[in-house]
Amino acid sequence: MGGPGDGPDSALSARRIGLLGGSFNPAHSGHRAISLHALRALGLDEVWWLVSPGNPLKPEAGMAPFEARLASARAMARHAPIRVSGIEKRLKTRYTVTTLAKLTGIFPRHRFVWLMGADNLAQFHRWRDWRGIAREVPIAVIARPGYDAHARASPAMSWLRRFVRPAGQAKYWTRWRLPALVLLRFRPDTTSATRLRAADPAWHRRFSPYPKPPGTSLKP
Repeated sequence: MGGPGDGPDSALSARRIGLLGGSFNPAHSGHRAISLHALRALGLDEVWWLVSPGNPLKPEAGMAPFEARLASARAMARHAPIRVSGIEKRLKTRYTVTTLAKLTGIFPRHRFVWLMGADNLAQFHRWRDWRGIAREVPIAVIARPGYDAHARASPAMSWLRRFVRPAGQAKYWTRWRLPALVLLRFRPDTTSATRLRAADPAWHRRFSPYPKPPGTSLKP
C-alpha cells in the first residue's frame, strides 16, 4: 500500500485517505478514537497521521523532540489502519496548505479529506491560507468536548457555514464540490495531551529509543 514517504503511486488504485496533522505531543487515545470514527463515517481506506516537525501556532517550550513524538504516534497507531509519517519534515513544509499541495502532487490518484477536531476549527482562521485549504480538500470536523460552541462561533466557521454538508452524506465526500465541510459527532474521548504532559512532563524519554513497530510506519 502506498503512503507518505513511499514515492509516487502511479501504479496504485485510488484510495480514500483521511489526513490528521498535529504535534502528537504525545499521541493519545483521543487521536486514535477520532481516526477510527472518521474511517467508519467517511468510508476511508486509511488515515495518515502527519507528525509536524514544528507547529507555527504552538510554542516551542514544552514541545518534545520530533523523534519521540513520531514514536509515540507509531505506538498509538498499532493494529489499526493508521499510517504514521514525518513526511512534512522530509518535504520541509511547515504549513498545511503547502503540505496538501505537495501530497496531491506526489499521490495524484489518492483522494484526501482533512480531519480536524473542533478545537482546531475554533482557530482555523489563524492557519496560513485557510480558505485555500478548504478549496483544496474536503474538511471533516470531529466534535470535541468543550470546543463545539467556540468552533461554531469562529471566524472561519462564519465563512464555511454555507458549505456544510449533512453528516448522513459523509461517505460521498469524494463527490462534493469544494469547499465542503462535514461535522461529525461520536462518543467523545476526553483524553488531553495537555493533561498527559502535566501528569508526566518527561513522557518523551520513554519513546526516544523506541523501535519502529513492524508494518505500521512509513519512512519519514
